[in-house]
Amino acid sequence: MESALLFLIFTCAAVEWLAVSKGWRKVEYLAKPGVMVLLLGWLALAGGLSGALTWFGTGILLSMAGDIFLLLPNERRWFLFGLGAFLLAHLAYTLGLNMPPAPLTPLVLGLALFVGISVLPLIRRILLGLREKGLRRLVEPVRYYATAITLMLFSALATLFRSDWRNTPAYLVSLGAALFAISDAVLAWDKFVTPVRRGRLIVMVTYHLGQLLLAMGAVEQFGK
Repeated sequence: MESALLFLIFTCAAVEWLAVSKGWRKVEYLAKPGVMVLLLGWLALAGGLSGALTWFGTGILLSMAGDIFLLLPNERRWFLFGLGAFLLAHLAYTLGLNMPPAPLTPLVLGLALFVGISVLPLIRRILLGLREKGLRRLVEPVRYYATAITLMLFSALATLFRSDWRNTPAYLVSLGAALFAISDAVLAWDKFVTPVRRGRLIVMVTYHLGQLLLAMGAVEQFGK
């Protein structure tokens, strides 16, 4: 059953990617949230929804809500709702990744400094793009969102240096968080700085793979 669900997840994601590349908006209405529904089902079946996995399930649900908000007509009207749902999703993933909290070792503190220094120029450029496009009302919400996803990325990468995390799940959640961050960076750059060729397709492929790897790593670490 778990293998069948994984197959359906990849199939639904592939349909969504094709729909994005072809501009089939009506297909997206089903395929995009459908991926997250199937992923939540797989998480519940493969690992259960208790302990840390409760937060990962919550993150998937909030991500699905964000997907739906960003699919609605008049995207500008619903953009902040989608942004807020994804911000809460990142916080949920962060809580799940920090059960128990990461120890403040020199390696972890050094990683925090490295991640912060690495993402700061990108965040500044995106915020500048918002100002240049006259979207100053979005500057603070996007700043908060960028902080949330940076915290999630750091929490995932920190598992690589934690003795309580096994290697395989640490690699999975780290790669998943990195892909999720890449997805959001491409989306923001495409919207607020300059168009990216096949930007929406890149966003969706990295987003789905990132979500799947986060879930797989969580199940591998915390599953029943």
